Amino acid sequence: MATLQVITELPRLARRAADSNKGDYGKVLVVAGSRGMSGAAVLCGNGALRGGAGLVTVATPESILPIVAAGNPCYLTAPLSQDEEGRISDLAEARILELAQKNDVAAIGPGLGQSAKIKLLLARLIPSLKIPWVLDADGINALSGQTEALKGHAGPIILTPHPGEFARLLKSDVPSVQARRQELAVEFAGKYEVVVVLKGHGTVVTDGRRVFVNPTGNPGMATGGTGDVLTGLIAALLGQGLEPFAAAQLGVYLHGLAGDLAQAELGQVSLIASDLLTYLPHIFRQGLQ
Repeated sequence: MATLQVITELPRLARRAADSNKGDYGKVLVVAGSRGMSGAAVLCGNGALRGGAGLVTVATPESILPIVAAGNPCYLTAPLSQDEEGRISDLAEARILELAQKNDVAAIGPGLGQSAKIKLLLARLIPSLKIPWVLDADGINALSGQTEALKGHAGPIILTPHPGEFARLLKSDVPSVQARRQELAVEFAGKYEVVVVLKGHGTVVTDGRRVFVNPTGNPGMATGGTGDVLTGLIAALLGQGLEPFAAAQLGVYLHGLAGDLAQAELGQVSLIASDLLTYLPHIFRQGLQ
């Protein structure tokens, strides 16, 4: 087995040329949301915008599209077929692949909910989606029981599980995952040739050959929606030309640093996910890109 390389130096985005346009900074497709979880789609879309993506399209179940569209006038929206519970249906596969052909990167999973049709949809997307994509939240939950499908992935994938989601993938439990965070993440990433972002205190980023342990972030970020922002942010960095490991590494660092700035001004108890969107621009202004 090759020696694991520990990465400490941060990647940086290229400086923007004066004559550049939105097409130079990545077109990001977000597939997210369901009835009752429209906020996940909004936060993910906003995370991609604040992360510097040139153009963002949020594809979401048709019944909640007006809510998602109202979340920010700066992203586009696209309706997707849904089931009777307001979750994306497997019938949305063709439309998602059609949208993917017009985009450079995808972010899939926040707020999708869980159903047999979503599991089927994910199994079909893995060998078909050729652009790089970030898989999060219920997208990861849909992998449970069918992780071997990852071996046939067509495009690069970054998985961003929290310990509970990762435990379900491994058919294990949270204490066991937490006891061997780096080891298990490295093993999974190497086996399936993906990038794993195992969230939590000291978020682990690995592609099975390299590993980065994030030093930023605080307990105030333990609140609903912060992961949705991270998913959009990483997708935006992918769209701006960073390779998957670098995009994940820089994304978790900037995300945590935004949380640290928010904590310094607002405290931990009252910190909410949308605060990260407020403080991300301050991070980029410091040249930490």
